[in-house]
Amino acid sequence: MNTAELSFVGLIFVASVALVLLVGQFAARGATKERTRRLVAGGSDTQARKRRPWIELLARGTQPLARFSESETGAQASALRRRLLNAGIRHPQAPGAYFGTKTLLAIGLPLLAFGAQLLLPKPLEGNALMLALLLAAALGYYLPNVVLSRMVFLRQREIFESFPDALDLITVCVEAGLGIESALARVADDMQHRSRVLCNELHLVGLELRAGAPREHALHNLALRTGVEEVDGFVSMLIQAERFGTSIAQALRVHADMLRTRRRQRAEEAAAKIALKLLLPLILCIFPALLLVLLGPAMINIHRVLMPALTAGG
Repeated sequence: MNTAELSFVGLIFVASVALVLLVGQFAARGATKERTRRLVAGGSDTQARKRRPWIELLARGTQPLARFSESETGAQASALRRRLLNAGIRHPQAPGAYFGTKTLLAIGLPLLAFGAQLLLPKPLEGNALMLALLLAAALGYYLPNVVLSRMVFLRQREIFESFPDALDLITVCVEAGLGIESALARVADDMQHRSRVLCNELHLVGLELRAGAPREHALHNLALRTGVEEVDGFVSMLIQAERFGTSIAQALRVHADMLRTRRRQRAEEAAAKIALKLLLPLILCIFPALLLVLLGPAMINIHRVLMPALTAGG
């Protein structure tokens, strides 16, 4: 290693130590404040550590870096908050932890990539090194977006798959004489073994109704937190049925039948795509091996027979 590389490695070491000390300082300061608040309130320090979520610790550790990635417009912040709600993350400091993680990965991954390429027999230089560092920085910056989108997709798929069953139970409860609030509470208790996510969402609706929130407001919050089109349609149907005075039980039965049909159609669509998805690995992986097994011996025999004849004829 030459002098420039040693200097760059030393700079990385100093920056890493400074970053660790900065994060430790913020974490210690936050821990002191939290412990003081718990002691004043009469709680113990052990209980305070147990109640502290990991999002809060991440937000405190990456707070100095969050401002480099966060947006100043309220519309984008509101859209991010909605995405976090759709992923099931409701902590108030979640946006700060999200932006801080983006900045930390955008800085840390290029440093790790640079350190890793120094261990190669022939380290990268010039444009190749800059391209690798830029790719690592882009990967670190957009990786939280991919993870968040995946979390939202999995959560919404679970809600979509279990919501028709919950709607059937709500229909049965309403036809048996229960109100919407009582039916939602009963179904939330029954759905805890089928879908924990949907059970928690229905419990939140019940808590909002008990706190005195209007039914329309609580149902709109349910649709906003889930971000599922079928739940939004269910909320709109309940509000319109209550507003126009129509039979809620009949509307629930029709909507439940429509959701079951939609779930079956989506399953049939996914099953129909299997053949197309298997085509690419079949062509690239299985088909060449099959050709090698079937035609390999024949090609060897042809080579053994023809080559002597061609050599004698020449």
